[in-house]
Amino acid sequence: MHLKTLTLRGFKSFATATTLSFEPGINCVVGPNGSGKSNVVDALAWVIGEQGAKNLRGGAMADVIFAGTAKRPALGRAEVTLTIDNTDGALPIDYSEVTISRTLFRAGGSEYAINGTACRLLDIQELLSDSGMGREMHVIIGQGKLDEVLTASPEDRRGFIEEAAGVLKHRRRKEKALRKLESMQVNLTRIEDLAAELRRQLGPLARQAATARRAQVIQADVFDARARILADDIAQAQARVQAQTVDEKKFQAQREELRGRISAARAEVARLQDDADAANPQIAALTENWQRLGSLVERFNGLVQLASERQRSLLQASPNAHRGESPESIRERAARARKEEDALAKDVRDAEDALREVISRRESAEAHEADIDQQLTTINRSIANRRETAARLSGKISTATSRIEALTSERERVMAAVKDADRRASESTTQVIELEQQAVAHSTGDDSLSTAHEEAAGEQQAARDAVEAARQALVEAQASAVEWRTKADTLELSLAPEDATAWLVNDHRSGVTGLVRDAVKISGGWEAAAEAALSGVAQGAIVSGIDEAVDALRAARAADAGHLELLIEGTETDLERDDAARSALDKTELASDQARLASDAIEGTSGAATALRSLVSGTVLCVDLSAAKQLLDAGAPSVATMAGDVLSGAHAWGGEAQAAAILARQATYDDARAQAATASERVNETEIDLDNARMKADAADEKFSHIAAQLTARDSKLAAVTAQLGVLRQSVTAARQEVERNTERADRIDLELATRRGELESLAEQQEQLDSGPEDFATKSATLTREREVAHKGTVGARSDETEARLKLRTREERLRASSGRSAALENQAVAVEARVAQEQRQAARRAEAALLAESISNDAHVALVAAKKMLAAVTVEREEAEALRSTRETELTAGRRHYERLQSDERDLDDLAHRQELALAEQRLRYDQLAARAIDDLGMSAEVLVNEFGPHLLISQNVVDGDDPKPDIPFVRQEQEKRLAKAERDLTRLGRINPLALEEHSALEERQRYLTEQLEDLRRSRSDLLGIVRDIDERVEAVMTSALTDVAREFESTFAHLFPGGKGNLVLTNPDDVLTTGIDIEARPPGKRIKRLSLLSGGERSLTAVAFLVAIFKARPSPFYVMDEVEAALDDTNLSRLLGLFEELQDSSQLLIITHQKRTMEIADALYGVAMREDGVTTVISQRVKDLVT
Repeated sequence: MHLKTLTLRGFKSFATATTLSFEPGINCVVGPNGSGKSNVVDALAWVIGEQGAKNLRGGAMADVIFAGTAKRPALGRAEVTLTIDNTDGALPIDYSEVTISRTLFRAGGSEYAINGTACRLLDIQELLSDSGMGREMHVIIGQGKLDEVLTASPEDRRGFIEEAAGVLKHRRRKEKALRKLESMQVNLTRIEDLAAELRRQLGPLARQAATARRAQVIQADVFDARARILADDIAQAQARVQAQTVDEKKFQAQREELRGRISAARAEVARLQDDADAANPQIAALTENWQRLGSLVERFNGLVQLASERQRSLLQASPNAHRGESPESIRERAARARKEEDALAKDVRDAEDALREVISRRESAEAHEADIDQQLTTINRSIANRRETAARLSGKISTATSRIEALTSERERVMAAVKDADRRASESTTQVIELEQQAVAHSTGDDSLSTAHEEAAGEQQAARDAVEAARQALVEAQASAVEWRTKADTLELSLAPEDATAWLVNDHRSGVTGLVRDAVKISGGWEAAAEAALSGVAQGAIVSGIDEAVDALRAARAADAGHLELLIEGTETDLERDDAARSALDKTELASDQARLASDAIEGTSGAATALRSLVSGTVLCVDLSAAKQLLDAGAPSVATMAGDVLSGAHAWGGEAQAAAILARQATYDDARAQAATASERVNETEIDLDNARMKADAADEKFSHIAAQLTARDSKLAAVTAQLGVLRQSVTAARQEVERNTERADRIDLELATRRGELESLAEQQEQLDSGPEDFATKSATLTREREVAHKGTVGARSDETEARLKLRTREERLRASSGRSAALENQAVAVEARVAQEQRQAARRAEAALLAESISNDAHVALVAAKKMLAAVTVEREEAEALRSTRETELTAGRRHYERLQSDERDLDDLAHRQELALAEQRLRYDQLAARAIDDLGMSAEVLVNEFGPHLLISQNVVDGDDPKPDIPFVRQEQEKRLAKAERDLTRLGRINPLALEEHSALEERQRYLTEQLEDLRRSRSDLLGIVRDIDERVEAVMTSALTDVAREFESTFAHLFPGGKGNLVLTNPDDVLTTGIDIEARPPGKRIKRLSLLSGGERSLTAVAFLVAIFKARPSPFYVMDEVEAALDDTNLSRLLGLFEELQDSSQLLIITHQKRTMEIADALYGVAMREDGVTTVISQRVKDLVT
């Protein structure tokens, strides 16, 4: 697996799409400062999921988008595409090539894709997690990363190893499981609360369900009574509707009779209306004729007047006749103009012939001049080519000569440098031999100082171990003392008297000598049995006599303090009972650890001890009930077991687990006090031992420091000689390398000198050939120049003649155009004059004819006017007669309409009466419908079904109590059913508020409680499974990290020794007992130095130490590729060689991408990528395979 290509579009300085094709092995990116090399590293980190803008050297994530330059606008998005070769299947995806792309828009949106398919950042991190490329980005060593490794905390350094070992994905699984546990705990608590709440609700809900069952019985009586009452209402409403329907049929017969009379009246009115309508068209026609005749009379009067007026106007004088030039005179002027046009046309043709002749002469002159120009141009081009060739040869000869001189001078300098390097190598070799002899002299000889140093170091370590052992002993002693003191304090609190005993000791105090538990000591192990035998006295108080006991009891009752247990001093022991108990012990032959006389278990001789012996006289203490039975069978008066059971011949009590007895707690308290005192003494002893150990350690440190100072002084001298020897050896190596390089350079200069001299001889021969064959081009050029001048003058003259001829032609053409058309215009004018005269004559004839026509029209119109007036008088008489007849018909029609309206009024009255009857019927039907709807709404059945099942015609069955004789059915009585309904409703009200859903809710709640109980068990099992997963992950991570830490530590030692020959470096775990949380410290001791702190190292040593740590990780847990940004910038030539050796080792298992300025780093690369910044602020890349250059 390795990186194949990286494509950047709009990312930082890569404004245009730029693709870098990487090779397996070492790839170097080179270029000047500020060209954009580190942007390649940022692009790699960004595309595989980097989320910190500061890690990308920016203030905000939008800074990665190309911001624009003076010549190029800013872009709206940045896109980086990384293609990975996955032919070895290292990535868990079924593709031999994996393409990861990331796009960021300036508006703030971001997109990720794998092989063109949109995905999440988490998907990319999961894909790359097994390859060692995670969120820590340890495979990318950017600028400042080395110092970050050294300044990081030990825990942060562990993060690098975790990422390389692939532990992060396990940590994510663990974190996910823990998050699930947290959410599961919330659900678990919630379900437990719900289950408790359900249990709390089930009790009241059960009572509500019982009430609901009683209510169901009462509601059945309510339903039956209401149904029968409602069925009675429906039956009565139905009867009223049927009676109303009979009355409606009578009104229907009267309505039919009246409708017949109305039909006859309507027919009569229609007939009269038809007669009137039939007469109306005749009257309308007469009226129209009368109006038309009146209009004709008016029109004929107007026509007579108009014709008379028109005749008078036509008979007036005609317009003036034509008085201008005659057509014959106009035609004569047209003939004269035509002759002038012919003369001008002949002049134009003569001018055109002269122009063509002049143009021919001008073209001949121009052709001659062009031929001469062509010849002159050819000659001049030949002269210029010879001059250019001569100048070029001269320049090449000068360049070759200068180069030969420069090479000669450089060869001399190189040879002088070779001699100087030889001299320096000889001198350095001599000094190396002398210093080696001095080093041998210092290193050989008596090494007693080193031996003394080792012995002092051993003594110092032994003293420190003793101090640490004493400190540990002190810590343990202090912890033990605190533990025993805490235990004693806790027991003391538990032994404090309570209730009435506390009141007696604290408040009453009269005659009280102390507590029983403080005054008595029981043999070890028998405290519980003794306390059981004492029957509660062990928790009581001690009084001095009977009187004090009576006073205490009387005061406790008065104060309502509670129950008191009192032990009275001075009571004598019953020896007979003890003898019987000892006899039983002897008979059973039980061992002393199996049974013991109770009076013997009580230690002490005080009055309290004597009183206690009296209480337990005749009692035997034993270990268990089986031993107790043996003792009772043997004649023991009373037996008490360690479990708190007490048995006698007539009484026994116990049978339950007893809490820690007061006497046992008192014994434990006494033991804790003794142990606390012993622990305090041990603390004092360990403090003295620690002070002595510290004094010895200080003395050992002082001795070690003295010897170490002497050894350091000697080692410093030896280190100075060794350092000087290393510098001289480097000088010898550098001088020899310089000799080799300069010798190679001199050979290359000799080869180039031979080449340049051959080129110079060839150029000299070409110049001789160019100078040996000159031609007389100057004479030809002068002759042709003179001929061209003469030809040019002839051409200018011909052009002048042509211009004059053209002007003459244009003048004659203008004159011809001015006179042309004049004759035609005069001819047209003569024709127009003749036409106007003829038109005037025709107009005079037409006016005469019109005057005669107007006179005829006036006569005819007068005759028509007289006839129209006669016809108008006749039509007026006929129209008046028709109007009188129409008035008679309208009178008859009005009377018929009045009769028809009276009949309609009677019909409306009858309809109103029928409507009222219908309203009454509708009300009855509405009442019936309401009752039917009420039956459906209240009882859930139709009216017909209700009447059929609960009607008043049905008998009612009576309720029978279980065990009674059946009762006969009774008829329906409305009052009885109303009383029954009222009683049932009162009973229902008496039940109070009823939850109708209580039965269903109670059943559902029980089912839900069962379901929640099952869910609770499932959650507990899931929690157990998740805890198992967390334990498995911890075990897996611990195994992986243990192996990784061991491998990295081993590789770090070898890598550090390679980078620092003679030095020593190792990794130290801050908490070796817990590899999951331990940090990692780096100890580095370069050769010749005894320092281990990283802050005391030089800059180069710090860089090499950080590189050694990272390379150790790379070797222990290889990743597919590593990116290093100028990690060797602070190294000298020797250390650079060592680092390059590590690079060559790493390329066997990984691909390296190195940003560098070092030439030697470039020499080991398999591919080079040149990065440059153009003038417009855009980065460009040029790539080259090194093997292609070698071949």
